[in-house]
Amino acid sequence: MPSDSSSDKIKLAEEFTQAERDAVYKAIATRRDVRDQFLDVPLPDDLIGRLLGAAHAAPSVGFMQPWNFIVIRDVQMRQAAFEAFSRANEEAAAMFAPERRDLYRSLKLEGIRKAPVSICVTCDPQRAGPVVLGRTHNPRMDSYSTVCAIQNLWLAARAEGVGVGWVSIFRDDDVRSLLGIPERVEVVAWLCLGYVESLYTEPELAVKGWRQRLSLDELIFEERWSEP
Repeated sequence: MPSDSSSDKIKLAEEFTQAERDAVYKAIATRRDVRDQFLDVPLPDDLIGRLLGAAHAAPSVGFMQPWNFIVIRDVQMRQAAFEAFSRANEEAAAMFAPERRDLYRSLKLEGIRKAPVSICVTCDPQRAGPVVLGRTHNPRMDSYSTVCAIQNLWLAARAEGVGVGWVSIFRDDDVRSLLGIPERVEVVAWLCLGYVESLYTEPELAVKGWRQRLSLDELIFEERWSEP
């Protein structure tokens, strides 16, 4: 006969306390992509170390740990990166319809110059050799693993009161040349990090009318793909 005693229940992994669970969900719900609101306050080295440690704790396909982190503090380097971004940003603006172009240009994207630290995150597809457990049928799994590391860093930064902005508007060759990144290595992200006085209560692009959050119910299917 089945028993309801606690000793007969399935053993689970160690659970968080309610306060710990709440903290995790709070970090997820309040994480924001910071574009402009950085304070001119240095980040301590030990704090940056903790954030990189959180990134390095991410899961990776075949445990290959394909990431590298280039920490950039030099003002001239960040200015050169901003100039590369500005060129690409003008190209990007021209791709939008005229009625969206003005709104696009109104979005402040000053993180590279204002944040005291940038971190370029890369992915080395050769880190674990030519055949990697779990990557045999999807060669992009190493890049996906690197994005997991970025999300780890981002959530840890939120818990530390540090804002993060992901700058994706670059010509790849410009970043590669600026930082001396080998051809085999993929440039995945340029992150801007710094303290902020406050964060938007909702994603900035939603607040400023660029796009609104989709309903989760419309994105969930059961058993197989179907129309919502």
